[in-house]
Amino acid sequence: MLRDEALGKALLALNNAHAQELSWLEAERLEYLIGEAFLARRIGRLDAFLLAFDQDARYDSPNFIWFRARYPRFVYVDRIVVAPSARGRGCARRLYDDLFEHAVRAGHDRIVCEVNKTPPNPASDAFHAALGFVEVGTASVHGGSRTVRYLSRTPPER
Repeated sequence: MLRDEALGKALLALNNAHAQELSWLEAERLEYLIGEAFLARRIGRLDAFLLAFDQDARYDSPNFIWFRARYPRFVYVDRIVVAPSARGRGCARRLYDDLFEHAVRAGHDRIVCEVNKTPPNPASDAFHAALGFVEVGTASVHGGSRTVRYLSRTPPER
C-alpha cells in the first residue's frame, strides 16, 4: 500500500464511493496508478484528489488508449474526485490549476479527459465546460455499459 496505509485506504474508499463516475479500484491497482502518474495530488487529508498521466504512462485504460492513438503528447486526467464534505469549496478547480501549471512546465499543450455521457454526469459536464474543455470524440466503453465524451483543452498561458 502507500507509505501512509491510512491515507491509502481513505483514497481507495473515496475512489470506490464514486466508482460509477471513475471506476472501481483494488488497493494494488491504485498504488500502481499513483506510481505511473504524471501528477498525483490531494487537498487536505483527503478533501479531494486527482490522478493524471502523460502519453508515456504504462496504462491500459480504454480512454487513455483512445487519446494515445490520436495525440502524440498530452496529459490525461484519469480521475478527480471531491469528498462530499468538501464540495463547493473550489477543490476541483485548485487541482486543475495545479495540473495546468505542471503541464505547462513540462511542455504539454493538451489536457484531456472523459466524462460519462451515459450514465450522465451533468455536474462534471458543466464544470469541464466552464474550464474551457471541448468535446473531441465519443465512445462506448466497458462492454457498452458506458458512453463517454472525450474532452480536450490547451493549458492556460502563464
